[in-house]
Amino acid sequence: MKTNVKMFLFLTAFFLLAAVGYYLWWNLTNGGWEPIGTAAIGMLVFMSAFITFYLWKTDLTQGPVPEDNPLANIEDGESEIGFYSPWSWWPIFLGIGCALAFSSLAISWWLFFIAVPIAIIGVVGFVFEYSRGLHAH
Repeated sequence: MKTNVKMFLFLTAFFLLAAVGYYLWWNLTNGGWEPIGTAAIGMLVFMSAFITFYLWKTDLTQGPVPEDNPLANIEDGESEIGFYSPWSWWPIFLGIGCALAFSSLAISWWLFFIAVPIAIIGVVGFVFEYSRGLHAH
């Protein structure tokens, strides 16, 4: 975790230098500032800073993990991370709905009205798949 924090902190500093360098380069060569590129690179600074902050707070609350120990064995970190139903069809519906919703940006707005119900059905089915049927708890 500490290595990830250091890596994203380095990326934040790099993107900050890149944003300032891009601004200065554009200002000196074209006589003004270019708002789109400067803002896009500036957003990378904030995005990597958010990830850095999240990883740092997670590291403080979670404590040391086997990945931080250089003398750790592979089996030290092989605990269960999560659970995923291998027989579930709901992620397919959710993926189709999200893909259609994203495609509606390029195709047309009417496709979004088809994609939203499919995505909602996928989310509801995915959330409640263990509430009824064969694998109900």
